Amino acid sequence: MSELAHHDLSRRTLLKGGLMALATGPLLAACGVNTSGSGGEGSVNFLSTQFSPVEERQKYEATLKKFAGDIQVAYNPVDTGIFNTTLKSQLAAGKVEIGIAAGLHSDLIPFASQFEDLSSLTSDLSSAGYSDDLLELAKLGTDSPRYIPWIQATYVVAVNKKALEWLPSGADVNNLTYENFLAWAQAAKAANGGRPVFGIPAGPKGLHHRFYQGFLLPSFTGGQITTFRNADAVTAWTYMRDLWANMNPASANYDFMQEPLGNGEVLVAWDHVARLINAVQDKPDDWLMVPAPSGPKGKGYLLVVGGMAVPQGSPEKDKAFELIKALSKPEAQIETLKSNAFFPVVEADIGSDLPGGIALEAKAVKAQQEAPDAILALPPVGLGDKDPQVSQLFKNCFQEICLNNADVKATLDRQGAELASIMDTLNVPCWAPDPDADQCRVA
Repeated sequence: MSELAHHDLSRRTLLKGGLMALATGPLLAACGVNTSGSGGEGSVNFLSTQFSPVEERQKYEATLKKFAGDIQVAYNPVDTGIFNTTLKSQLAAGKVEIGIAAGLHSDLIPFASQFEDLSSLTSDLSSAGYSDDLLELAKLGTDSPRYIPWIQATYVVAVNKKALEWLPSGADVNNLTYENFLAWAQAAKAANGGRPVFGIPAGPKGLHHRFYQGFLLPSFTGGQITTFRNADAVTAWTYMRDLWANMNPASANYDFMQEPLGNGEVLVAWDHVARLINAVQDKPDDWLMVPAPSGPKGKGYLLVVGGMAVPQGSPEKDKAFELIKALSKPEAQIETLKSNAFFPVVEADIGSDLPGGIALEAKAVKAQQEAPDAILALPPVGLGDKDPQVSQLFKNCFQEICLNNADVKATLDRQGAELASIMDTLNVPCWAPDPDADQCRVA
């Protein structure tokens, strides 16, 4: 949306309110949580784009039950399309039934002007410890807060300790360069009779496009969109082709890396923290979780931020505000970390009683975002229904360059021309780590 202001995010302080606090350190029926989708009179209808898989939903409903007190809650996790159409139709008809609309930053942007001004709620929560940058993001380009930060997550590298014997001499597993990472993958493949043991979620539902958007390109080019087809991007994708040649080729079918990690097909893998946790939680002593590598420009990493908004005209507004306050307590945030592997956005002393796998992730996440060369990247912002199309262009580059061995520069020129056309049509501002610009363009 062209009216959205660009926020010149600090590249390392965005998580200060939540993840920096990591330095220190059941399936319940809904009595108070209605799972039918309609909470009845007096309840808060909580529409969300998160925690929709059955197990994740049940775990979050247990968290709601624990912290909602006397507030009745109907938790309704849906996909982004249903979220959009439900909100749009209710707002257009002037018959809003949604009490809280919760989703990722990009999910909430289209409705910025139709969400309640949450200045008073933000003031009430001023001691929670949100970072200034998170609070700036929460304005959604307006002059006042439109959501309260809710959850955050990122991506890290899971390492089976068996793979450490092939780590290049002098390399620090907790502070890898991309050069180290490739040399390690090559050594591991050679030691296994030509069978690669590194992997990436490049399957049909895998999130490998986030690797290129938030890790590879920022680390090699310093940007995501503006640098999509420049000389540094050619270097980045040439590197990616070499790395892919030393990855388990079955990665092209992997959607979640926890499965091949769990069965030993892969020993080292990058993925979303929530898609790694099942592999390491049963035997945490067998695993390390480490930050993504650093490239010529720094250590690019992608941050996923979610917020809780209140649509204008929402019923039970006061109860919605109270529920948001309850879910913003450190105890509730830590419970969400333990159960659903999303990290606190508030200052929270998570202590030493975390499940083993979560503790490993917490250490890696903290090290990644505190790295002196960290480059913070956001998922695409403001693309609306063009978001899948843009993500597909990054996947196309992988398909052509890594799987089909196409010429790198010619591929980037071709895919970049499509991206440029889309960005010119959308007329949206840049987002981190691309430089501040009212209209984000492909150079």
